Amino acid sequence: MEMQHRVQLRAVREAERAQRAYERAAKADEKERKRLYIESKLAEAESQNEQVEHCVQSLRQLLPAGLRRDPTIDFAKLRVTPTYAALDLSDLVSTSREPRWAAYEPAKPKGVAALLPWVKGAYEKRREAAKQTYAQVLREFRTNEDERQRALKRRQDEHEQIVKRAERKADEHNKAVEQLREAFSKGDPDAVASYFITVLGSSPYPDGFPQEVQAEYQPESKQLIVAYDLPAYDALIPKLKSVKYVRTSDTFAESARPESQRRALYTDVVAQTALRSIHEVFQSDSRGYIDTIVFNGYVHAIDPGNGKPIHPCIVTVRTTRDAFRDIDLAHVEPAACLKALNASVSKSAAELAPVRPVLELNMSDPRFIEEGDVLSTLDQRPNLMDLTPGEFESLITNLFQAMGLETRQTQPSRDGGVDCVAFDPRPIFGGKVVIQAKRYKNTVGVSAVRDLFGTMQNEGASKGILVTTSGYGKAAFEFANGKPMELLAGSNLLYLLKEHANIDAKIVVPEDWKDQGPDV
Repeated sequence: MEMQHRVQLRAVREAERAQRAYERAAKADEKERKRLYIESKLAEAESQNEQVEHCVQSLRQLLPAGLRRDPTIDFAKLRVTPTYAALDLSDLVSTSREPRWAAYEPAKPKGVAALLPWVKGAYEKRREAAKQTYAQVLREFRTNEDERQRALKRRQDEHEQIVKRAERKADEHNKAVEQLREAFSKGDPDAVASYFITVLGSSPYPDGFPQEVQAEYQPESKQLIVAYDLPAYDALIPKLKSVKYVRTSDTFAESARPESQRRALYTDVVAQTALRSIHEVFQSDSRGYIDTIVFNGYVHAIDPGNGKPIHPCIVTVRTTRDAFRDIDLAHVEPAACLKALNASVSKSAAELAPVRPVLELNMSDPRFIEEGDVLSTLDQRPNLMDLTPGEFESLITNLFQAMGLETRQTQPSRDGGVDCVAFDPRPIFGGKVVIQAKRYKNTVGVSAVRDLFGTMQNEGASKGILVTTSGYGKAAFEFANGKPMELLAGSNLLYLLKEHANIDAKIVVPEDWKDQGPDV
């Protein structure tokens, strides 16, 4: 009994030790689980912080990232090859062979047994039954095979149509690319505009950039006007600054990014995008089509006051290739660089405070007719180049009256244009305006712009407007940049006449036309 008692006590102690060991292991396991759980939460917070920081850094590096790539469009790379899935017939592959009679035919009796009537009769019955079975199996096989062949043919025909559609689509695309390449090589205005729309639209930006671009090319001034949709403030700039995991409450504590930082970052993004876009246009212009670029940056938004869609311009700048070439974009401060280019930038881009575009995209009339256009002989619209100096003066005077200015016509200038002193009656923004129009065949040079600026100063005018039937050179735009002056080309003049005076005109320069003045 004593031995048995000792054995029982030993068993109890072993059981207690085992229980304690189990409890220690359970506690250790629970502790490990808690450690792993906390580590996962800390990693989750760190991941969110890294994502936010990556987003902010990518926005701060928009301009440097754009400088590291060649934006030139290779027309050959715009071509496509037909794409379609390979023909899949795996489910229609035959897995069985046509049945053979030999597999169903019963074995013939052999020897003497084959001569016995009842053996022979039994064999014939088996053979007849086998024939019926074989015939049924053969019919089923051939029915299935016929259906398989029809399905196979349908699948092949459908795939052939898919291939033809893909080839036709690729062929149409490639023909369009080739037409664009040929038109671009000839300097066709629409093709040139399409090329630069493609350049800006294919530039890689972070998520949140709509990259919707419109452009117009004015060959008479070698000027490209770009309307570029910028990202909205709240959709782009992170509101979150950092995330921290709080162990005691098992929650994440978020730290908001100061509004001043968000606004500063958005202003920087707008400036970088404008400079990067201008750089990409000039950098990709291997044929030298562009001397001057007007960049207008817009934002699609909702007016908080009335809930209606708005599309304000928040940055506008005009610059020339030569002026932009002198800038070391790798080391500029974007906002300061735009200021040096005399850009107009919203005082509060985040709140979409608008600025007036240097030149609106739709202020150009695509019907500007170049010399030698045969179709122009069929056009019944009045040709501005056929008017007498007096008629042209009256036309320009009436135009700016229709635009809301109080005009005072002066004596005709010797170049057949018009000198006009007008008054803008608006308070604050209004004042005296000096207007000069030149009917020119050749590009208007910088001397005419200087003359107008001198006239402005002599007259004490707050603004000067120079209108021409041709275009302007880059030196003219460079001189006017940052000054209260408007340079309107022939295409702009046609648009304004139609828009404000309901005059549908054209510009066809006679072959014997000779420009008068120092800008010949």
